[in-house]
Parts: sequence; structure tokens; C-alpha cells
Amino acid sequence: MTDTQTPPNHEVKLSLQTLLTEQQKEILNEDAFQFVERLVQRFALRIPELMAARERRQLAIDAGGLPDFLEDTADIRTGNWTIRNIPDDLQDRRVEITGPVDRKMVINALNANVKVFMADFEDSFAPAWDEVLEGQRNLRDAVNGTIAYTNPETGKEYQLHDDPAVLICRVRGLHLPEKHLLWQGEPIPGSLFDFALYFYHNYKQLLAKGSGPYFYLPKLQAYQEAAWWSDVFSFTEDEFGLPRGTIKATVLIETLPAVFEMDEILYSLKDHIVGLNCGRWDYIFSYIKTLRNHPDRILPDRQVVTMEKPFLNAYSRLLVRTCHRRGAFAMGGMAAFIPSKDPERNEWVLNKIQTDKALEANNGHDGTWVAHPGLADTARAIFDDTLGTRQNQLDVSREDDAPITAEELLEPCDGDRTDEGMRHNIRVAVQYIEAWISGNGCVPIYGLMEDAATAEISRASIWQWIKHGKALSNGEVVTKSLFEQMLSEEMVVLEQELGTDMFNQGQYQEAAMLMSQLTTSDELVNFLTLPGYEYLK
Repeated sequence: MTDTQTPPNHEVKLSLQTLLTEQQKEILNEDAFQFVERLVQRFALRIPELMAARERRQLAIDAGGLPDFLEDTADIRTGNWTIRNIPDDLQDRRVEITGPVDRKMVINALNANVKVFMADFEDSFAPAWDEVLEGQRNLRDAVNGTIAYTNPETGKEYQLHDDPAVLICRVRGLHLPEKHLLWQGEPIPGSLFDFALYFYHNYKQLLAKGSGPYFYLPKLQAYQEAAWWSDVFSFTEDEFGLPRGTIKATVLIETLPAVFEMDEILYSLKDHIVGLNCGRWDYIFSYIKTLRNHPDRILPDRQVVTMEKPFLNAYSRLLVRTCHRRGAFAMGGMAAFIPSKDPERNEWVLNKIQTDKALEANNGHDGTWVAHPGLADTARAIFDDTLGTRQNQLDVSREDDAPITAEELLEPCDGDRTDEGMRHNIRVAVQYIEAWISGNGCVPIYGLMEDAATAEISRASIWQWIKHGKALSNGEVVTKSLFEQMLSEEMVVLEQELGTDMFNQGQYQEAAMLMSQLTTSDELVNFLTLPGYEYLK
């Protein structure tokens, strides 16, 4: 433990476990610190209760139950209500780009041919302390229009264009702690820390510009968690003398339990919510994690689990129908591809993007995500063509569709489990985990911009194949020993691909060890970022 420091003239309640640089003191100043403290004192103790409720629901599913729509909230689903409103600068969200909060990325993303940049403190970000505070400084400077960056190697300068994208901040999930601040001897919720600093430093300037403090909320599993966030937002508005509904949020529907509570989530946040998003990659991970004890619900190779699969297409259509009925946006999911310098490969990538985004646009989504500025034009052309003169597709109700049932949302997914697919998963997961524990949460690997969801799907799939003794298409049964053998062999492949010098300079052995622990544990670990966080300073 390093020396403890709290801002001057402050009664010690929330304790800071590290020293701040002068630059960091601008971000975690006395007033910001006290705001964090007020939020923690009022709301932190409710998070363990929400996490315990998750575990109780999971135990029931592990025991043989299946997720379903809730009986006791049927009146919310059948009621005739809508969300409060959507601000003017969020009416058109046809293409959004996402990425971490490093300075160059923030500038490039805000300058891209997109409507929104989701600045990420979550799945594409490794929350080391210095980087968290630096990320908040970068966003503050972006909001103020003062952000600039000069590449120290090339001297190339980066500055904001005159009409940057709308900024939305994605905070950490409720499960992630911030270990550098303790309250009652325990790390505070990372989500409250991220929210407090972004709101405190930017709300005045954002409102003055005709925008507002906008957030993406990840990993929610139940409407009670949405209600917790609504309480946080309302408390903050009251603290700062702002009208109800000033703070706006988009919720990612990226867990299987949440898809059955979309109406309830919208209702619980109806003063503050503007839409839901199909967080498809984490949703696939959650499908595996939630149904881990169900041998008839095991997914094939990650590469073949596409949005055309019935359980995912039903999820997309239900989200559109639910959101539009309530006057909320239905955002599409991530295109993780990145452009290639090889013309043939790049044409293949663009075709993939066109197919994926056309499916979303035709389903009625109001916009979509890309991970790279180079794909913004392709995605935008699809939505430009679909939208015509409209800003969004709130007029697409899908009310004539047959009701989507729990059976459709849980439908088993066909496809092979292959030796090649399992080995690919191992290599991707090890490379991503190595980058994450080294402080980089957004990594190009084999032509895709990967975030934590990729490694989560990879290790959870193999864990489930091992648990249920599933065979690969070559007849070989997946066991712990087969996984360990493949892991050893693929580490040799990785060293060859990366080069011995790069391999030895990285933390690949540590990453392989963590991958092994996660994949062969008797119980499925909920999130790899929790043990991974121990590696970060």
C-alpha cells in the first residue's frame, strides 16, 4: 500500500490510497472528491445487494430453470407509457464510434464521420489509476474544445474539427471496483467514480453548448439496477440544481437476463433514458455464462455466432419493438472489423460490414456502432440509404410482428466446434489478456478490434465445452488436459507470429496462466477483468 493522501482540510471519510500528481489534482480536486464521497456514502452499499440478487437468480438457472419474462411486472410491459424525451443533439445517432479515452483516440473518434463517440472506461479500457484520471482529463479538454495531441515520434499534430461528434461517456459496470479509493475499508464502485468525475467536470460546458451529460450504462442484468442508476442521476440533478431528466443514459442490453426486462429497464429510468443498445458480443458471453449448466444450450465456434442466428436476430427485433413503443432509440451493435491494406481483404471486410449493418437497418435500428473511423463511411451509407430524410427510425414499430417468446430468445445455436476454432480462441484470448494486464484494453488482433468481450467469449466457451464433455468436429472430446495441451502449442505459434523479442518483452506467460486458471476452474469466473484488475497499478 502506498502513502495515503486526502485533499487538504477534509475530514477523512473516503481515503485515497495513492499520491496525486499536480495534473491529477486538477481532476480529483477537493470539490470533485467531496462529490464522489457523497455518492459513495449514499449509493455504494446498495451495490452488494444488487450483486447478491444476480447470484440468486443465477443459482436458480444453474439448478435447471430458464430466464423468462417476469410475472410481477406484466403491467409495466402492457402499460401505455413512454420515456420522458430525447435531446435534440441525440435525435440522429445513425453511426456511433467507440473506443478508449486516450488522447489521440478521443480526437480521432470525435473527428470521424459519425454522429456520436462513446468514450469508454469499460470493456475497451484497462482501468489503471493513472489512465483513468488521464482519460477524465482528456474528456474534459475535449468538451472544452482545447484537446490537442502531438505524436512524439513523428511530430504529427491532432486537433478537433469544428463540428465534432456528440460525446457519451461509458462508465465501468457495477461489478468493477476502484481500488485506489476506499470507503469503510472497501474499494468504492468504479462506476460511481467514473460518473462523478465526468459529470462534475463537464456538465456546465456541455449544457452551455446545447448538449448535456450523457452516459452509456453497461452490464445491467435487472431493472432494479436501472432503478439504482435513476436514483444516482436524480440525486445528482438535485445536488446541482438541475431539472429532472438533464442527465441522459443509453443502456446496453448485453446480458441475457436483461433482454427479458427491457420494458422494466426503460420504465425504471424513464426520466433519464434515451435508448437501449444491442451489446451483441457481451450478450453472447452472457448467453454462455447464464446457461452454463444447460448442456443443450452450448454455442459453437465464436466465428459462426452471427446476428443471423435465430436467438440473436430475435434479440435485435425485440429490442427495436420494445424501444420504439416507448419512444426510445434502439441502437445496433458493434462492427469489430478494421480496414485492411490488402485490397482483396478490405473488400471482404466492407462486404461484411454492409451485410451486418443492412440487417440492423432493416430490423429498424436507429443507428449502429463501428470500432474504426475507416469503416464509418460504409456503415453510414447503409443508414443514410435506409433513413432517407428521417433522423431515426422511431416510426418503425414492428407491432405487426408475432410476439417474440422466451423460447426464441433461448433457442440453441447450430454450428460446429472445431479444433481450428478452439485454437484461434486460445490465441486471441491470450493476446487480449496480455494487452489488458499491460494496460491496453482495445487491441487489433487478426483484423478485428477486440475488447474484453472477445476474451470472455473465448474462455467461457471452452470452459463450457470442458464442463459438458463436448466433442470437436474431429471427434476429440474437450477436456482440461486437451485445453492445456493446445494452450502450450498455441503459445509456440504466438511466439512465432509475434517474434521472440516482442513475445519475451510482453506478459504472455502471465496471460496464459490467467487464461488457464479461468478456463479450467471448477466454477465459471464471472468476469476476467476482476482477477485481471489485480495486475493493474
